[in-house]
Amino acid sequence: MIKFVVIIPARYASTRFPAKPLAILGGKPVIQRVYEQATKVFDDVFVATDNDLIFNCVESFGGRALMTSPNHKSGTDRCMEAYCKCGVCADVVVNIQGDEPFIDPSQLETIKKCFEDSRTQIATLVKPFESKAPYSEIENPNSPKVVVDNDWNAMYFSRSPIPYLRGIDQSEWSSCHTYFKHIGLYAFRSEVLKQITDMPQGVLEKAESLEQLRWLQAGYRIKVGVTRIETVGIDTPQDLEKAEEFLKQKS
Repeated sequence: MIKFVVIIPARYASTRFPAKPLAILGGKPVIQRVYEQATKVFDDVFVATDNDLIFNCVESFGGRALMTSPNHKSGTDRCMEAYCKCGVCADVVVNIQGDEPFIDPSQLETIKKCFEDSRTQIATLVKPFESKAPYSEIENPNSPKVVVDNDWNAMYFSRSPIPYLRGIDQSEWSSCHTYFKHIGLYAFRSEVLKQITDMPQGVLEKAESLEQLRWLQAGYRIKVGVTRIETVGIDTPQDLEKAEEFLKQKS
């Protein structure tokens, strides 16, 4: 039996949306909604934060919170510190972003299944673009793309449309090839998490500003699971308004 622990990094500071984890969505803080979704699948769930307000918020709704350094450069680094502090000895550490209140239990089950393959070191999710998606969606640099091998391991992540369809008009790309959008949910073998947080940035990561390229360049195997469910992440106050509408539709 594989033992899982979930860490939800939740920073207070955000350039586009300060105090985002504490924003109210449908009567509950965003971080509470993320936490509650995670506990539908996993027993051991912790919020890793650098702020007393977030820490106290999590404890007030009965969640478990851990204080971590304000100096981490990535959520993965914060995840590692929190795992070391949580007191749970796990085989796999799952990193769920603190701004994904609609993360679905089926998506979490999919990431768990990736570790039924003993060769999986890291796992993540992708969602196929719709076959009629306009080229503007595929080329959006804020929506990283993924190409996979025949065993559903990631070959490369890019902010550019990959692969390039030579000789085909860009308006037809989505109908001629299945493009995969990366969903920022990760899980790591615990020993691998320690290894990758000790690594310096790689040239590919610096070029694309995608942390996962550091791991690929170093030779780690990233298993890819597929979801058909669209998540609604919250990066800005405008996204919160969209999330409110999405919540009303779900209800």
